[in-house]
Amino acid sequence: GVPTSSGVAQESPDNYFAWYQAGVWDVDSMGVPPTRNNDWSFAKWAQHARYADRVGLDANQPHFYWQSGVEKEERFKDERDWTFVSRDLPSFSATEENFFLFQPEFQKGIQCRFGERGVTAATHFDGGRNMVAMMTGAKRYILSPPRECGKLGIVTARNNPIFRHSLLNFGHLNHMDDTSMPEDEREWLELAGTAAALSTVLKAGEVLYIPSHWFHYITSVQKSAQCNVRSGIDKEGDEVFGGYDDVTNKCMPGGM
Repeated sequence: GVPTSSGVAQESPDNYFAWYQAGVWDVDSMGVPPTRNNDWSFAKWAQHARYADRVGLDANQPHFYWQSGVEKEERFKDERDWTFVSRDLPSFSATEENFFLFQPEFQKGIQCRFGERGVTAATHFDGGRNMVAMMTGAKRYILSPPRECGKLGIVTARNNPIFRHSLLNFGHLNHMDDTSMPEDEREWLELAGTAAALSTVLKAGEVLYIPSHWFHYITSVQKSAQCNVRSGIDKEGDEVFGGYDDVTNKCMPGGM
């Protein structure tokens, strides 16, 4: 049979999933991490995702996320030893340049993300040019160019476990009249509201290209599965939208 691919379920106390570097997170000074891995099987995750589609979970209820993928070395193995991920996405697992793979030598593997309705991934940027393919379901992507780095609450300290990511939850824009909202959060949300952005819903069978250093904030609008591949960094950027220099020298103390 075709080799399977392993994965892990992740959970959050609400619908907001903020990436963090586990080895740097200090529980004593920073409290409980925003997410954690659990022991769910894919079947159990999928069952809960179908339930979330049916009932529409409240944003403050626990949500669950499944992650899988393959290492960059797999594409150099005999194809009979490839997992189904590499077999089903031959353009992503190729060793030669193609429409989806800019610099094969810098391919970092294939990452697959399975979200249930409402799951939201915090704003962040990646260095590698990113091709995102939606297998099933749909996700909403809110994209902002690199020059907007200073408006999005991006954590710029390299030793911070949230580095390159923001903890701003845009769902809170619906609660700006709530007097219990911390003032610094309100100010950051107001500033983020002035950032240039575009929104698109990526549906099954579609591929989204996210250039190097572009910010993205992602919400699953239903049970969904997407896989992405990154290959090579574009440091030149664009004179209108910005690029590497905007997210490093202009936004981060000391650059990257």
